[in-house]
Amino acid sequence: MLNKDNYVPWSSRLLRYAKSKPNRKLIVNSILYGPYVRRMIIEPVDPIRIPPIAEYTHEQTDDELAEKEAKQMKADDQAIQTILMGIPEDIYAAVDSCDTAQEIWLCDEQMMKGSDIGAQEKKAKLFNE
Repeated sequence: MLNKDNYVPWSSRLLRYAKSKPNRKLIVNSILYGPYVRRMIIEPVDPIRIPPIAEYTHEQTDDELAEKEAKQMKADDQAIQTILMGIPEDIYAAVDSCDTAQEIWLCDEQMMKGSDIGAQEKKAKLFNE
């Protein structure tokens, strides 16, 4: 479980755990590089329609996803759940508004870096004393 003093080992352990899952590469990619972004599909001009409609686009639907894209979207959800399992409630409250595993990961990292610096300063101060 993540706490103020163990971000580095926690992050390493979490990525190792993600790599042990069936969609390991997709989950890790989702955490580190972000989720699959649906592409925009171009619809052709409809000459039969009155008045004719010019070319337009729409966001890719679930039915238009290729198998690989659908697997990536499922892995994106698994990545979020993997991270959320390893954080305490106070940190969960801070990352609850994040939409992607990458956002949660970066938010956790940002919150913990300040505490790592504080811990390093305490160690250096004790060493000097």
